Amino acid sequence: MKKLFKFIGILLLLLIVALGIFYVVNNESLPEGKKGKEADALAIKMFNAINNDAFENTEILKWSFRGEHFYTWHKQENIVHISWAQYKVTLNTKQIEKSEVYIDGKLSDNKEIIKEAQSYFNNDSFWLIAPHKIFDKGTERSIVKHNDKDALLITYTSGGTTPGDSYLWILDDNFYPTSFKMWTSIIPLGGVSATWSDWKKTSAGIQLPTKHKLSLFGLEIPMVDVKAYNEKADELAQNILKAIKHEAYKNTRFLEWSFAGRRHFKWDKEKHVAAVSWDTIRVNLHPQEKEKSTVFYNEILQKNPDAKIVKKAWDIFNNDSFWLVAPHKLFDDGTIRNIEKIDQNNALRVTYTSGGTTPGDSYLWILDSNFVPKSYKMYLKNGRINGDTATWQDWITTKSGTLLPTNHAFSNGRILSMGTVKGYN
Repeated sequence: MKKLFKFIGILLLLLIVALGIFYVVNNESLPEGKKGKEADALAIKMFNAINNDAFENTEILKWSFRGEHFYTWHKQENIVHISWAQYKVTLNTKQIEKSEVYIDGKLSDNKEIIKEAQSYFNNDSFWLIAPHKIFDKGTERSIVKHNDKDALLITYTSGGTTPGDSYLWILDDNFYPTSFKMWTSIIPLGGVSATWSDWKKTSAGIQLPTKHKLSLFGLEIPMVDVKAYNEKADELAQNILKAIKHEAYKNTRFLEWSFAGRRHFKWDKEKHVAAVSWDTIRVNLHPQEKEKSTVFYNEILQKNPDAKIVKKAWDIFNNDSFWLVAPHKLFDDGTIRNIEKIDQNNALRVTYTSGGTTPGDSYLWILDSNFVPKSYKMYLKNGRINGDTATWQDWITTKSGTLLPTNHAFSNGRILSMGTVKGYN
């Protein structure tokens, strides 16, 4: 028996020595960074990379943490539905006293379960949206050199469950986060890293991680069934489409119009081929396969189409068709929809993250009482236009049954005519 105790003692001693060596070798001291305007500028670049504006306007986030804690977060209302085991909690993040607890489906006044839910949410949401929390109240930002590149050190001096924790964000060349190093009270080892990768693009326009891999023994944290979407904005967009007879638009084969009397179009939507005419030039444009396009000068076919002319026709078509059919493009791929208030009424902001000539532009649609667009405010990514207004007016019902505008008026008094607008089959 004495030999057994001696053997166990030796094993424990060896284990303690091994853990001590592991700690000395792997423990990193919290780096000192430089605070100030440069750190904030780096943080803003990170914010822009992760599209924080879209996150601020996101209505609902859903996920589960390790497949154990399940969340539906109504972010604008500060309400989180959390479930695990036999518990369900409706957590009011701003007024905790208004939270509710259900145990096995029955309402309970168990305050400890609310505290547990709050602790879970603080931890589990951090692993989902931490990049969006770098300007939270009580945060300090510093620049630290990491592998000869600027990294962003965030220290949480207050808030959350464990104030005092620090995270060093490692960024790629586009300022997108790829991992962070942690100095936290929960993990005694300093500098443990975790990946921020395996991103999922959501309909709300933000990307969210689906798992994290830690440097500590290769542990993984799965984020399951990750979603972010804007339910109310989508409902408003559907009301707009119904008002302008979008189903008829989808079934319309031909559209004809002109742009300020200078350019003329006949678009075969079914084949997605558009005749684009200006001056003495006509291009039979294939927008998705430009190499198939043909060019005519004075109605004479050119054997070798000028690529510059085809590109010009493509640019013209993208711009001029937008002024005709933009309200029908609310659910195009790469669009983000958010609700904003204009004079106490709901308006729909649509941001185009891809496609067209200038991805990144956004338009705030202002509607009449029947949800028909009457104007929009334009916000171009290049900053050249920032909130300028154009009307959408003189709508007609085409032969095919859809609604299309025939005129636009700008705040400077200029009128843009779409000519004789036709839609038919």
